[in-house]
Amino acid sequence: MGVLSAALLLSAVGTAVTPAEAATPVTPAEAATPAGSSEGPTVTTRYGQLRGKAGTTAHAYLGIPYAAPPVGSLRWKPPVRPARWTGVRDATTPGNPCMQLPSSTPWGNLAGPGTPSEDCLYLNVHAPAQRSPLKRPVMVWIHGGGFTVGSGSFYDGGTLAAEGDVVTVHLNYRLGAFGYFAHPGLAEESPHGVSGNYGLLDQQAALRWVRDNIAAFGGDPGNVTVFGESAGGGSVCQHLVSPSAAGLFDRAIAQSGCGFPLPTRESQQNDGRAWADSLGCADVACLRARPAGDLLAASARPTARWVPHVDGAVLPEQVTDALASGRFHRVPVLQGTTADEGRLTVATTYDLAGRRLTAEGYPAAVRALYGARADEVLARYPLSGHGSPAEALGAVLTDSRFACPQSRTAALMAGHTRSYQYEFADRHSMDYLDLPLSFPIGAPHGSEIRYVFGGVTGTPAQRALADTMLGYWTGFARTGLPYAANAPRWSPYPKVQTLAPEGIAPTLTFPRDHRCDLWDRPAA
Repeated sequence: MGVLSAALLLSAVGTAVTPAEAATPVTPAEAATPAGSSEGPTVTTRYGQLRGKAGTTAHAYLGIPYAAPPVGSLRWKPPVRPARWTGVRDATTPGNPCMQLPSSTPWGNLAGPGTPSEDCLYLNVHAPAQRSPLKRPVMVWIHGGGFTVGSGSFYDGGTLAAEGDVVTVHLNYRLGAFGYFAHPGLAEESPHGVSGNYGLLDQQAALRWVRDNIAAFGGDPGNVTVFGESAGGGSVCQHLVSPSAAGLFDRAIAQSGCGFPLPTRESQQNDGRAWADSLGCADVACLRARPAGDLLAASARPTARWVPHVDGAVLPEQVTDALASGRFHRVPVLQGTTADEGRLTVATTYDLAGRRLTAEGYPAAVRALYGARADEVLARYPLSGHGSPAEALGAVLTDSRFACPQSRTAALMAGHTRSYQYEFADRHSMDYLDLPLSFPIGAPHGSEIRYVFGGVTGTPAQRALADTMLGYWTGFARTGLPYAANAPRWSPYPKVQTLAPEGIAPTLTFPRDHRCDLWDRPAA
């Protein structure tokens, strides 16, 4: 079970789209350069001037600090405003990615360019090169990575900005133990008596920076869409129910990540205390004195879950409970999953790890995951109904971990706001990676991202699908309706828009197709 459980964590990893700008991180000493020292578009923010990198279709402004470095006494504190600077700050290279262990995925290392550092609260802005008399919609991307890996710079927002006529923002946020460590000692320091959730607070600080500064880049601070995938999609839904995110965004898009159950305050603090004890630290001062590298190495110990938790303040309750009662920000929401979410987990656990799931091993894998429910699961997902044991386990993981939870959140939201759901179903979306697998990986977790951001170079039908999806996403950001020119109409929930190269069409059978009657029932 241990290997499969680890792979399930990997399945929450947000995945890559197009290569980000290859560059070295900006260091404080290099942050500002004299005005007129180089060419490039210049903007003035509340904190000082920035000179970006000119592009043919979109300009890039990289490595912009949206909060002070969370180091020293600011480690495990809510983010604070960045310092102002004089002169013109160079904004042609990304900032440092946040502290994380190396990640190995089919797409490469999710940290992107640069060396992970505690000094990492930076964001990138891409804006169309062509000026516009009107302010453009703003799309703020929250990367995935299981809350432990990833960076905003791993994704390039230039194509989305240029083709969708929007301003894109990609941000870093604290990860792992640096972003989600909770401890009674930290709660005592807080005026609200809470700790942890620093990564979520970073994201909200970035959204406040957008509100205050994005007009300088041609963006409309009154039309902001927050969107993300996997852990980023989960973050989007957490902001929907967070009181401190009120007024920071106008629409929300959650890709493969809404409604996961979260730990309680008590359990997160108990786990945090156990982790601190394992480091020989009885108090927070001891932990703050430890080098960041030591904490990073120790964060791999299985004594804590580095995820957001219900703390009573930033997150007052479980996301699904808040959605059911209507206690969330009533903005239009677009959300969905891929048709074969779980196959990435199976691929990384088995084939890419040098072994294969056999017919004999399939029941054991299901029993390790579902315990007392295993017999019922095996009866509903017999090997005879799938092309291979890997595909059978992939279907179980897809339905239980992604399709049905996300379908439920779409249904809950539909009672209070405009709710749209999709299923991405290009079964050849990852053929370009030529992975050495014994089974078809289909449309797995993360495979839709490059269709949204641009950069698909497959068949004409795949390129057409990508153009349409980029249009749907940016149309939703512009109006709150997923509309794209010359594309099929997208109806609200309970209809689910199937997005496939073979055709785009609504369906009403999504819950039945994914056996949600099984997964929506509480475990006995």
